[in-house]
Amino acid sequence: MLLDRAGKFVTQLNGYKAFIPKPLPPDPPLRYDEKLQFLLSEADRALARLEGVATVLSNRDLFVAIFAKKEALLSSQIEGIQASLEGILLLEANITPGENKAETKKVLKYIEAMNFGIQRIRENDFTLSSSFIKEIHKILIKRVRGSFSIPGEFRISQTWIGPPGASIKRAIFIHPPKYLLEELMSDLEKFILTEDKIPPLIKIALIHAQFETIHPFLEGNGRIGRLLITLYLFWKGILSRPLLYLSLYLKKNKDKYNDLLMRIRFKGDWERWLKFFLQGAIEASEEALSSAKEIIELKEDLIERLLAKKIGGIFAIKFMDILFEKPLISIPDIANNLRANLQTAINLVDKFQDFGILREITGKQRFRKYLFVDYIDIIARGTEI
Repeated sequence: MLLDRAGKFVTQLNGYKAFIPKPLPPDPPLRYDEKLQFLLSEADRALARLEGVATVLSNRDLFVAIFAKKEALLSSQIEGIQASLEGILLLEANITPGENKAETKKVLKYIEAMNFGIQRIRENDFTLSSSFIKEIHKILIKRVRGSFSIPGEFRISQTWIGPPGASIKRAIFIHPPKYLLEELMSDLEKFILTEDKIPPLIKIALIHAQFETIHPFLEGNGRIGRLLITLYLFWKGILSRPLLYLSLYLKKNKDKYNDLLMRIRFKGDWERWLKFFLQGAIEASEEALSSAKEIIELKEDLIERLLAKKIGGIFAIKFMDILFEKPLISIPDIANNLRANLQTAINLVDKFQDFGILREITGKQRFRKYLFVDYIDIIARGTEI
């Protein structure tokens, strides 16, 4: 490896050496050996399979929405934020979860930032630029308790990686100095917007690693860097819906992920990072594909069981459809969606609870909410605290 292929360490006025990354693409150019080409081909095929299943889901936009919540949760957990999918659903329903509310709110801010980006893409009002990244950061950080970053602004102090609480003198890696951030992010923006022949999965892998090395904000860099992966691929039309999320893979392989980013910085080894990233794209696609298939099978199985037990008649089948759209629901919501009276909704809920489909999660006598247990269990897999 060429030690300065990704950049170089430059001594600053205070005596420490900060890393200054070179503009992308890597120079000398990437080496597409047999394994890298194979993984790229497999990742493209995995994405194509995921796209195929996503098109046959009857409620695919709702599946995308709940899967996005999972990604927001996992990406936040990587940063040490402790929350659960059930807690997110409760807080969205204005019910205080039985966990740290402030932590759960941080996940909701991530969901808000993600939805903002997705909506901008759908409205053809999107460019993956430095200004957009600042907008995302502002949404992510604004009005978050305990935040020490200026929302939507690049950092104004030096950052580094080292033992917890250690000074910069004990740093194992020092990010670029603050006075270079605008220039470095401008270079990254040019690379993002340049039309070239670099495969999209390779390009976003390069973008993600470079963004994490620049580390333009005091906090939120990891979450934003992972969000950029999803938004870039959706923006480029690689998937018709934002369904590829790598946070579960990165959560499982956190140490290797950090080591490979360091290997880029110290040894210029972009290729090993790219292979890791592509393997992640394959596994994330397969995980999303498996979840989608399980949901399709769950719906078919539950309808068959309801019909076999003669539970609820036509209202029960309609209610089943509603649950796949609203996995957390109240009796008034059920009555309204079914255009039925409250007693019919109550009867259905009682039967669905007895059947093990629903679980009451507020513990209250009034304003109760019921969770579609099996559906949430499929989505929540891997998010355990």
